[in-house]
Amino acid sequence: MNKKYTIITYGCQMNHHDSEKISYLLENLGYEKENDIEKSDFIIYNTCLVRENAELKVYGQLGALKNLKRKKPEMIIAVCGCMMQTGDARATIISKYKHVDIIFGTKNISRLPSLISRHRSTGEVIVDIEEEDILDDDTPINREHPFIAYVNIMTGCNNYCTFCIVPYARGKEISRTPESIINEIKELANKGYKEITLLGQNVNSYGKTLRPKVSFPELLKMVNEVEGIERIRFLTSHPKDCSDELIEAIANLDKVCENIHLPFQSGSNRILKDMHRVYTREHYLGLIRKLKEKVPNITLSTDIIVGFPGETEEDFNDTLSLVENVEYDQGFTFLYSIRKGTKAAEMNNQIPHDIKQERFQRLIDTMYDIFYKKNKECVGKTYEVLVEGISKNNSEILTGRTRGYKLVHFKGGKRNIGQLVNVKITGHNSFALEGELV
Repeated sequence: MNKKYTIITYGCQMNHHDSEKISYLLENLGYEKENDIEKSDFIIYNTCLVRENAELKVYGQLGALKNLKRKKPEMIIAVCGCMMQTGDARATIISKYKHVDIIFGTKNISRLPSLISRHRSTGEVIVDIEEEDILDDDTPINREHPFIAYVNIMTGCNNYCTFCIVPYARGKEISRTPESIINEIKELANKGYKEITLLGQNVNSYGKTLRPKVSFPELLKMVNEVEGIERIRFLTSHPKDCSDELIEAIANLDKVCENIHLPFQSGSNRILKDMHRVYTREHYLGLIRKLKEKVPNITLSTDIIVGFPGETEEDFNDTLSLVENVEYDQGFTFLYSIRKGTKAAEMNNQIPHDIKQERFQRLIDTMYDIFYKKNKECVGKTYEVLVEGISKNNSEILTGRTRGYKLVHFKGGKRNIGQLVNVKITGHNSFALEGELV
């Protein structure tokens, strides 16, 4: 009987993509996927460091595994991902969670088989962290989805926003060559993949480490020419590098979806400066105007931090007014979380939790009303939807997304899964659309 593995993934799409690589490596060793950790022989946590909540969840779940490890001493427990790239989190795992067998970072996933072998032969805790900037793009991937794929185009970040730990965990920006990226995408197209999402901490600055340099809009043009691929998405964009060329690419390249995730984090220029975001409210709103002019049907999503150190009621109202001005289709809102090792963690004007919570509630109330209004505008219109699968709640209902990344539920058969179909919108709430096949 084959041994079984479970991967628990926290964090961004890049972490989920890393878990796809880990899945391939484990299945290549003869493991079978298992969702129930009680039945698993190998449990791995792929961790996130961006917010304290994700970190605490990992510690809580590791603590809960102590009894299971006593019952199944031959079971292997591993922890990897961004948390393990920092010395403090690593030291905590090593000192307090002695039932963890393997610890490794974001830059040496391909070495997992040898780490398992070393642990089995020695019985020791194996710690392997790669500090160099290596873009590991040769590890084969066990894709979670049969026709939608993530493709890493770069890793790391050079922006050093004062609230963010990512540059310390993922390292400096380093870009893959366009040849390597296009080869991977052609291979995906040959296997029947319809939609790809290009991943990077800041895709807009893609290519700066390459010689000769290649810009992100130039890469998009190359990807757009790959036969078989129907849709191109990308995450995440930094406003300071969102160029006119990129806006033209979204407007003119037929496969690039009319959708952009453009985090603004705060609507206050004073807070933006303290965050080291290197743009102003006015610059950001100028980008939004250009996007709406060039791509009239564009959908917009964003990230917002509430309660950054020193945020006043006036600063928060600047954030609210920007949200009302832009009218986002989706948004991800976060309470500011102290991340040890960042400059913001050392600021002495931290905001009390109750004030952060009250502002957070006002922000999401405002945003949900806007999402509802924006989705209501879709009723009666027909959209192209890529059918992703069957609804978890109703086996007669299919789910998919529009080019603008709006979630749509509608009646249909299994034969529609993986197809691009036209759906007329008949209903909505703040988070999804309902429709019928045309």
